[in-house]
Amino acid sequence: MSEETWKFPLAYRNKGEEIIMNYNISLIPGDGIGPEIVAEAKKALDKVCEKYGHSFSYSEVLLGGASIDVHGVPLTEEAIATAKASDAVLMGSIGGDAKTSPWYKLSPDKRPEAGLLKIRKSLGLFANLRPAYLYQELKDACPLKEEIIGEGFDMLIMRELTGGLYFGERSTVEENGIRKATDTLTYSETEIRRIAIRAFDIAMKRKKKQHSSAGLHSWR
Repeated sequence: MSEETWKFPLAYRNKGEEIIMNYNISLIPGDGIGPEIVAEAKKALDKVCEKYGHSFSYSEVLLGGASIDVHGVPLTEEAIATAKASDAVLMGSIGGDAKTSPWYKLSPDKRPEAGLLKIRKSLGLFANLRPAYLYQELKDACPLKEEIIGEGFDMLIMRELTGGLYFGERSTVEENGIRKATDTLTYSETEIRRIAIRAFDIAMKRKKKQHSSAGLHSWR
């Protein structure tokens, strides 16, 4: 979720008012099961168009290993431009088996996941929404104890995507013959404030309950 998608949702429908959507969508099948997932999701979108009279046009974008195989890099500037010009982006999955895939013989900045981080940053996708809901039919398959589950749960976990360890400075030095690695976890006040605001806004539209879970270093 970016600032733009929050301010300008793709569509809404008021009572008694028909809204016809005409949108350009970038498809990023990606790697592994990604192409299969995106293909099925596109079928669902096409069925929505058929039923409600909407019109979606699609552009395919290479990202991750698929892009490495064709372009030698996990994400091209042209791919970023295509995604930015779209009204929405639908992505499958990125990456492969780190033990067997030739993609992971490349330097870290050339591996599939580097492309994922880059497109997040380029599109300003700072908020990751992760719903967790327990359907009663699947209650017995839940790994949590029944006394913890109770009547079930309905949570929406928000994760910040464009700051922190993934984007911090890294270094490896040798001190007294021993190698030492450092990762830097950095958040600006703006980065913390905007995702907190989104969490509170969403909580007000749900059960008006919001719980914060973060290290002191992030909120200080």
